[in-house]
Amino acid sequence: MRKSRHLEDGATYHVSAKINRGEYAFENDEIKNLFLEIIKRAKKKYLFSIQNFVIMGNHIHFLIKPKIISESKKYENLSRIMQWILSVFAMYFNKINKLTGHLWNSRFFSKIIDDIKQFLDTFKYISDNPVKANIIDKAENYRYGGMFYILRKIFDIIDKPDFDFGDRADYRNMN
Repeated sequence: MRKSRHLEDGATYHVSAKINRGEYAFENDEIKNLFLEIIKRAKKKYLFSIQNFVIMGNHIHFLIKPKIISESKKYENLSRIMQWILSVFAMYFNKINKLTGHLWNSRFFSKIIDDIKQFLDTFKYISDNPVKANIIDKAENYRYGGMFYILRKIFDIIDKPDFDFGDRADYRNMN
């Protein structure tokens, strides 16, 4: 029996999901764009904010916060949000590629962000994924990462941050 996921109302989470067998499902822009469209659809279906994200070749990361459902005064459920995003994407991916079976490796990883330092460290970690993988020289130039959207003030996937980056990516110097 697997261990229950620790969820807290009002929490922000670092979420990561890996592709099964380490395969590179996100190898082309068409598939990455499909994933972004599914996130947009999820934001119409569920109440949550994404403070940062990155889509890598074989995994994804989110800084995500489920929001309160006003009529019930309960929060959206992180597991329900992620299950919908990951399963809808898997169905489309398998259909496009004429595949069957599991796309995602096991359950998604989630960790509650406890304080501002942990938030900033996780924000930087997510932003720097494509730089560390030598995909691009600056995180803000990576089309499939949150800094690209934040600096261009595109707030359809990413939610507008509570802090202002101005016109450059100073996230590495945030304290």
